[in-house]
Amino acid sequence: MTIHSRCRPAAIVLLFTLAFFTFGLISRAIAAPPEEILKFDFDGPEPLQDWILTGSREVRVGVGNQSAKSLEVESRSTDPQSRTSADYLLPLDKVRGMKIRIQVMGKATNVSKPPKSYNGVKAMVIITSPSGKVYPQASADPGTYDWRPLNFVVTIPVDATEARLALGLESSSGVVNFDNLRVSVLGRSARSRPAKPATGTRYTGHKISRLRGAMISPGSLTAADLQTLGGDWKANHVRWQLAWFEKGKLGEYNATDAEYDAWIDKSLAKLDAMISVCREAGILILIDLHSPPGGRDPKNVCRILQDKRYQDRFLQVWGEIATRYKDSSQIWGYDLCNEPVTGDIPDGVLDWHDLATLTAKRVRAIDSSHAIIIEPGPWGMASGMDFFEPIPVPGIVYSVHLYDPHPYTHQGVGTTPLGVTYPGVIQGQLWNKDKIRDTLKPAIDYARDYNVQIYIGEFSAIRWAPGAKQYLSDCIDVFEENGWDWAYHAFREYDGWSVEHTSDKENRERSKTPTDREQLLRSWFAKNQKTESRGTLKNNLQPMSSK
Repeated sequence: MTIHSRCRPAAIVLLFTLAFFTFGLISRAIAAPPEEILKFDFDGPEPLQDWILTGSREVRVGVGNQSAKSLEVESRSTDPQSRTSADYLLPLDKVRGMKIRIQVMGKATNVSKPPKSYNGVKAMVIITSPSGKVYPQASADPGTYDWRPLNFVVTIPVDATEARLALGLESSSGVVNFDNLRVSVLGRSARSRPAKPATGTRYTGHKISRLRGAMISPGSLTAADLQTLGGDWKANHVRWQLAWFEKGKLGEYNATDAEYDAWIDKSLAKLDAMISVCREAGILILIDLHSPPGGRDPKNVCRILQDKRYQDRFLQVWGEIATRYKDSSQIWGYDLCNEPVTGDIPDGVLDWHDLATLTAKRVRAIDSSHAIIIEPGPWGMASGMDFFEPIPVPGIVYSVHLYDPHPYTHQGVGTTPLGVTYPGVIQGQLWNKDKIRDTLKPAIDYARDYNVQIYIGEFSAIRWAPGAKQYLSDCIDVFEENGWDWAYHAFREYDGWSVEHTSDKENRERSKTPTDREQLLRSWFAKNQKTESRGTLKNNLQPMSSK
């Protein structure tokens, strides 16, 4: 994408306004000093007495960083299931419902390359809540290096039952030292709930009864595929990925500005060529910036949340996209960033909420017609809605993704074990429709409190998961009872998520007869026919004044 510079008075005013607003956001973000609740330098007479030692290898006292002592962890095992660490139970009364910062110095000696990017040196918090476990952590490299900071920010749910800080090694051999540990509370993360639920017409960005469709990866998708999805299957929208794949891997690219611009131009040219096809098929389009500038680091942290240069590029990219499609009647909206993940945010860099707000303001100044879709961090999980204040911009739709429980939906993907059945007990909890509804409760409450629309941008179960049809059916039932729009992941992308393939993991050919999962989706898409005329959807965009 070529960013043009034109010195017009209105543009200059807008730039000064945005610069002033950005400065205000940054000032607000750093105004309140963090409250330090824990401090460990491992220099006392019994430095490990409050720590829980995990694993069969050695956890001991080593030489410190500019001090006498440090925590030293050694492992001789590279077994994928191994973890050797010292764990500390964080005080729940101080961290529940809070955003906390973990700061620790780390030093590595001959740490082997781990099997996965999230293995290896661990500076991690294991958070347990009724919805399961999550594992936010610092980005740390293998190999040998001297003392360096391993910092990260964690959001602790209000219903957390345990928050366990773990320092050590996972699935890697070698020695790692930790010192100068600080745990600070940055502030309350739980959103401020209104005394009474908001009322009025709920803005959806469209005037049709429901968006029921699918996510697509347009790289290999053809016009015939879109005609099948919209014409034969009756889906009425697609979530159109703008996704960068490098050597078959999504996310960990680090393109130059010129390379990124060339990729965006090519991707949008493909979209432009398919808009008329979508119009004929009765399909509205959500533009999903799946790969924002900078991509993700090896720990999946978005670089737009680590580097102001990428934040500036992010704003420029969305300004260009909004300018390009502001008059397009086939575009439903703009999904600003797919599944944002935040690490430790450096000084002078906006967090996701503030960056999303600034970007939404930039888009809305250009385009007053199309919905702006925003996902909470991390990963667009529904639980993130408990910590995400509403964006003060008109025309916002909030989006969450659903792949819970992960051991079920992703079984057989990578090293995730097979043989998990739905409905059933998974990780000690009974998973059924009630559990799915409970998992989505933060989004349900959010929609009620602020009278906003929720969009399920992705949900799925791998096709060989036992009970996948029932899982998808229960998910859709919950979406529909709440009046939410939704997109299945995915149509004619990786065959593991395909409803046109059987449950036989080894059979990579499309089924000659419709599977039960395909029949399920098509039965819901068929409901689109009852209330919407097919063909053009040019009159189906909801005006901003309806909010």
